[in-house]
Amino acid sequence: MWAAAPLLLLLLLLLPRLWRRRPAPLEPAGRAVLITGCDSGFGHLLALRLHRLGFTVFAGCLCPGGEGARRLQREAGAGRLRVLRLDVTRARDVLAAKELVLSHLPERGFWGLVNNAGISTFGETGWLPMEKYEKFADVNLLGSIRTTLAFLPLLRKYKGRIVFMSSIIAYFALGNGIYSMTKAAIEKFCDALRLEMKKFGVRVCIIQPGNYAPSTKIQPPVSAEEIWNELSEEEKAVYNKEYVQERANFFNNILSEGSTNGNEVVDAMVDALMSPAPKARYMVAKLKEKALVFVCALFPTVVMDSVLSYGLSKVKLA
Repeated sequence: MWAAAPLLLLLLLLLPRLWRRRPAPLEPAGRAVLITGCDSGFGHLLALRLHRLGFTVFAGCLCPGGEGARRLQREAGAGRLRVLRLDVTRARDVLAAKELVLSHLPERGFWGLVNNAGISTFGETGWLPMEKYEKFADVNLLGSIRTTLAFLPLLRKYKGRIVFMSSIIAYFALGNGIYSMTKAAIEKFCDALRLEMKKFGVRVCIIQPGNYAPSTKIQPPVSAEEIWNELSEEEKAVYNKEYVQERANFFNNILSEGSTNGNEVVDAMVDALMSPAPKARYMVAKLKEKALVFVCALFPTVVMDSVLSYGLSKVKLA
């Protein structure tokens, strides 16, 4: 009898939680969501999904007259989906987007901001000019901060959601350190924002996809010849064409192994926007990708360095 006492005590502690009424499912109708980077990839798929669910969607596109934007308009038709020009590096575009949202706000207000816009490239640290680092920081990091700051008052007012597109590459780098750098930075921005917004009832979520390059086309295959031609004379004196070719082949092989099913990531984005209890982080990746993150997070740095170095170039420099 006494042996069962701990179990009974546990049940008594859990009963109030079991009896507590579960929150009603979110009603999308009358709620607005702004998504950046809807020309293609996850943003494009999410805009159509949210429109089908009943949200009022503001789809930010870098090229509102481009094929991606036109396809959105064709598939969604007239009504609750609006395509707008939104270059997240331009403050005037962000301000214009806010004014458009305010002038077409549905009855339940502004529910979500999805910071999805991003760019990627390949190259070792010394291969890339400073201008490229500045551009990547402006799009992948400062662009998300720029839109977030603009829409925070609305999100606080309506107790909405902010979703950020990160990557498992925030934990490690394989030839694209410039991309990894920006994703690691946005994760830390989100960690601070999530805690600060909690008191206002605003939820902040991070999406961490694995390799979905074939689905998003964010990173096309790289050309060793183009990389070599763009190297400075100082870098060419250190590296050789064989090395650059081997690194390009290695990176292209990784890209080709990526998933083509972008809807797996969109499912996580939808859950972040609609779940009564969204996760702080959604990792959508293959088992081997999750294993790399596990090693990176729990083992000494020297272990992760050894794992990654094993897969990197075996070509000797001249």
